[in-house]
Amino acid sequence: MADESKNILQVTYSDNIFRDAGLIIEQSRDYAYRAVNVAMIQRNWMLGKRIADEDLKGENRAEYGKEVVMKLADFLTKNYGKGFDYSSLYKYIRFYKAFPQILDAASTKSLSLTWTHYRELLRVTDDKARNWYMN
Repeated sequence: MADESKNILQVTYSDNIFRDAGLIIEQSRDYAYRAVNVAMIQRNWMLGKRIADEDLKGENRAEYGKEVVMKLADFLTKNYGKGFDYSSLYKYIRFYKAFPQILDAASTKSLSLTWTHYRELLRVTDDKARNWYMN
């Protein structure tokens, strides 16, 4: 029998196979949703950071930055589909700027929020209010 301490699922088996099978399926589904959410948050943050880094290379680069984001949006949409249009890329930049420390190891609590939560939080312009809503 495999070492159960290494399993990501924590199901205590009972004498009811139907209950146990249901718990295994539900826990697997929940784990997959959380893993996808963490990957999406990391992807969006990293894209925002990379685009922001490109924009910040010099002064008077607003027009250059806008052009880069427009071209990048076209490229990403053609290659990867929805979710990478111009407005989405700017959301990712705002996300990175609003939550610059989100990928720190100490910040694992913040990864328990979904991307939908973060999109709503980005609408809150006051930092103190945003932190209050996060908690």
